[in-house]
Amino acid sequence: MDTTAVLDIGLDAVILAAKLSAPILVTALVVGFAVSLLQSITQVQEVTLSFVPKAIAVAVALLIAGHWMISELVAFTHEMFERIPGLLGG
Repeated sequence: MDTTAVLDIGLDAVILAAKLSAPILVTALVVGFAVSLLQSITQVQEVTLSFVPKAIAVAVALLIAGHWMISELVAFTHEMFERIPGLLGG
């Protein structure tokens, strides 16, 4: 196995991690910003007010994007297993 193959696998893994985490992180960011804006407008500074909507939104995002996330992960795993013979030189 040469260094280019290792770097290629590492790059694919980092890109996959970014793709899989994007829906959850973007959802938490948008909801967190909206709740923070609402809190600053109404001057209600309650910690649970910012946590509960984010937790619910992230759960909904997981329900919506979960199937796609699992499909991407399974496809990546199959691709890695298919690369094994070529990586071993066979």
